[in-house]
Amino acid sequence: MLNPIKLASKNFLSSLDTSNEEFFHILEIAKNFKNKDLNIKFKNKVLGLIFDKSSTRTRVSFQVAMSRLGGTSVDLNPTTSQIGRGEPIRDTARVLSRYCDVLAIRTFKQSDLEEYAKWSSKPVINALTDLEHPCQALADFMTIKEEFIDFKNVVLTFIGDGNNVANSLILCGALLGVEVRIACPKGYEPNTIVVNKVKELCEGKNLIKIFNDPYEAISGSNVLYTDVWSSMGEENKSEKKDKDFIGFTLDSDLVRKANNDAIILHCLPAYRGKEITNDVFESNQSRIFEQAENRMHIQQALLYNLLS
Repeated sequence: MLNPIKLASKNFLSSLDTSNEEFFHILEIAKNFKNKDLNIKFKNKVLGLIFDKSSTRTRVSFQVAMSRLGGTSVDLNPTTSQIGRGEPIRDTARVLSRYCDVLAIRTFKQSDLEEYAKWSSKPVINALTDLEHPCQALADFMTIKEEFIDFKNVVLTFIGDGNNVANSLILCGALLGVEVRIACPKGYEPNTIVVNKVKELCEGKNLIKIFNDPYEAISGSNVLYTDVWSSMGEENKSEKKDKDFIGFTLDSDLVRKANNDAIILHCLPAYRGKEITNDVFESNQSRIFEQAENRMHIQQALLYNLLS
């Protein structure tokens, strides 16, 4: 049986909360779960879900992952709990630590997530913040590894807003030695602090490249990734962003500029005709639904490591 590996950090708040070795171990465990080579049961273990933002894949994949491990999950909706009435995070975290064995939190500020982790005596997982989406990035790189066997010579180009997904992709790229390119309009580059951290981690290697021309970015790429232009909470910016992102739609013309073996990724939900065309979304090169399925296997592996 493939044994769990204790993460150096008891929490998973950022893509950098794993080492290179730990990252690969999580991928290997996820592969074993996917192939049904592992059957782990955590009787009486409880996962608490705190979601300040709406969710389909993250919520369901965590619930199913915990169920497959023999545990249960509790969905804490802020509109029907004291969280929504302004109870301090420090109080909520300390109470839930006595009920639950692990917490997965989707919220806006990274600092709020860190506050939960500070006061919780149980592991806390980042289920998405405005800064990062590390569980998504784990599933993304699992999907890439399934396609290309390893990460040697892989070039990943993300076309769209330099958002939380882009931040996690470039952090993972630095951890794994993968070249990640971001193609976005001026003013929509990834978080400066994240970019500087990546450059520090790369130790002189030019693994993060930012372009304002998607055609220039996509040449030589074999992973093409896009996401919605307006993230949750940015609904009031959508009209402006739709105009600013004209020319950044992942279409067949752009795909032809990439390598012949290029695969298409999208973290979903997708707005076809905006960030991606329907023909590219449904093409033979798409691995979008494999990518979505891998969320469940990755989170099962992550829970296995944190609860063992």
